[in-house]
Amino acid sequence: MPPTIQAQLALIAWFPIVLYLFMRFPPQRAVIISFVVAWLFLPQRAAFILPGIPDYDKLSATCYGILLATLIYDAQRITSFKLGWLDLPMLTWSIAPFLSSISNGLGWYDGVSNALNQTVSYGLPYFLGRIYLNNLPGLRKLAVAIFIGGLVYAPLCLFESRMSPQLHFMVYGYHGIRQFGQGVRLGGFRPSVFMQHGLSVGMWMMAATLIGIWLWQSKVLKKLWGIPMSVLVAFLAISFVMVKSTGAYIYLGYGVLTMLVAKWMRTALPILFLTVSLFFYFYQNALTETYITDQAVTFLSEVLPQERIESLVYRFDNEEILVDKARERVVFGWGGYGRNRVYDSEGNDITTTDSLWIIAFGINGLVGLTAITCSLLLPTASFCLSGFPISSWLKPKVAPAAVLGVVVTLYMLDCSLNNQPNPIYTLTSGGIAGLVMQGSAISRTKTATTRTKTATTRTKTATTRGKRPRRSVGRRSTHRQRQHQPN
Repeated sequence: MPPTIQAQLALIAWFPIVLYLFMRFPPQRAVIISFVVAWLFLPQRAAFILPGIPDYDKLSATCYGILLATLIYDAQRITSFKLGWLDLPMLTWSIAPFLSSISNGLGWYDGVSNALNQTVSYGLPYFLGRIYLNNLPGLRKLAVAIFIGGLVYAPLCLFESRMSPQLHFMVYGYHGIRQFGQGVRLGGFRPSVFMQHGLSVGMWMMAATLIGIWLWQSKVLKKLWGIPMSVLVAFLAISFVMVKSTGAYIYLGYGVLTMLVAKWMRTALPILFLTVSLFFYFYQNALTETYITDQAVTFLSEVLPQERIESLVYRFDNEEILVDKARERVVFGWGGYGRNRVYDSEGNDITTTDSLWIIAFGINGLVGLTAITCSLLLPTASFCLSGFPISSWLKPKVAPAAVLGVVVTLYMLDCSLNNQPNPIYTLTSGGIAGLVMQGSAISRTKTATTRTKTATTRTKTATTRGKRPRRSVGRRSTHRQRQHQPN
């Protein structure tokens, strides 16, 4: 069913709403509200085709509106931006489609068009995070907003888990998910609300629940709307269970384990181990013919139901076929138009691409895979290893940024199995990258100031010492003259 008039009106109305939010709230808060509300409630599969730029849809509606509002009300944010070393992976990921098109002879127009699409989908949210959320107070507001977003979605998830995914149809007149059968899971229904898939809802509710637990335990929030955090977190956790997303359950468990290890053992080993493991997994599967998926299936078969194991085996089998095809264009990939997929002798597509990593590797090659992986993992890894020691992760000032870093890392873990874009995680990655680089700049400034003060002190000391010896030399010279006077 094509998008209805109410879906199109919602997209059109959102643009002036974003401008109003910038007039009503401080820019940082307006950015956060715009991203969260848009991603939670704007319609799926509705778009306006625009000449020369990416289509105006759910994702771009927010980015276009915020970018225009920034130019009108807060232009100094853009002019003050300085490219840093942590920005290079996202910059590479944004231009990777152009490199892929040129290397495959698809032409510069195709390359520019695909690069613009990728920039709007990933580069713009990252950039807005860099310029607006590059400090601890900004990341705290974002963490609280995600938690509130989870609380708002909780009753909607409970409704759909009982009545089936119907809210998108009730509001916009058509179903947001492409296959209604994917909303059936574990003897009941899996909510999708206003997102593209139940997996997206599961990841969102996982993030909101983990953030709620972390904010509660670190005493960032003791009450919200006059309700104790313990009650809110318990309600959110129950709602999260009803989402029926097995992978998200595992992610939440790993996130809570990271928090407990940070609290009791004062080490970031779980999140660093996960980061290294993801890099190793992508390298092993992309560049060698030794696949570790069989070992993963054997291990997970002891803890997951048979239905989930069969789904994993199907995905891994398809990935092996797609990886063999991707290695034929290993550096820049195959480019667009489905050239990364595998077809039979009659031209039928015989593969399924589920995960972001295999899509990135097949279309944009090793350059694209490395870029998207580093853009999501390096900011959090740098946060762990820079000026935010693990002992501060449960302190109210640092805890929101720490849990957001864990969420982004878990999202990258999910991207090894699924492809569920969410610009809020990219926005978060940009904010953490800005925080790390800003902290490094402050540290360098303090070091330079300290060195300058030290040098000044040494100069003054040397000057003072230089005056004293002349007086003492004069005294010793007079004494020597007296000694050599004849009797």
